[in-house]
Amino acid sequence: MKSTFKITALVLAFAGLTLGAKAQTTPTSTTTATGIRYSIGVDAGIPTGHLSDGYNWNLGGSLQVDIPVASKLFVTVNAGYDNIFAKDVTVAGITAKGPNIQLLPVKAGLKYFLVNNFYVQGEAGATFLLNKSDLAGADKSTLFTYAPQLGYQFALGGSSYIDAGVRYEASTKLVSNDDNSKVNFFGLRVAYGF
Repeated sequence: MKSTFKITALVLAFAGLTLGAKAQTTPTSTTTATGIRYSIGVDAGIPTGHLSDGYNWNLGGSLQVDIPVASKLFVTVNAGYDNIFAKDVTVAGITAKGPNIQLLPVKAGLKYFLVNNFYVQGEAGATFLLNKSDLAGADKSTLFTYAPQLGYQFALGGSSYIDAGVRYEASTKLVSNDDNSKVNFFGLRVAYGF
């Protein structure tokens, strides 16, 4: 129930940002003078599935490059850092915090602008587990990751913009024989682009 509330709040926040975009009169250009676009952003998320049993939320940052390949279509390359914060656990009256999960995702994909500044994006790649030794039972150092995303770019003037996107990010298992060890979350990325 808590996860449903958090996911609903995240979707409503994104919808509010999108509705606020109607005040924008200048659409963001899908190209720049060099054609290549860069963005640096803050990423936050809410774990889903079994990951939400032991973890509250995640926070990180990312760098992204958008390379035009056709009208309204870009190839994306994204790298970042995510820290998934562990919940407090009480065992026999003793409360302790488990280890956080520290990840370095590196993804590539496609971004397509459906109308003006609204886009769909899909990425896939590898996520590197940075603190494998801290996580009991983790026997994987690299996970396959995929992330579909919906987003909107808010024009700031010139070639600058704010890129806000909601995504679902999922990975393969941290522990080979445990189907419940997948790292899945709903995320929000807010980035400054130029």
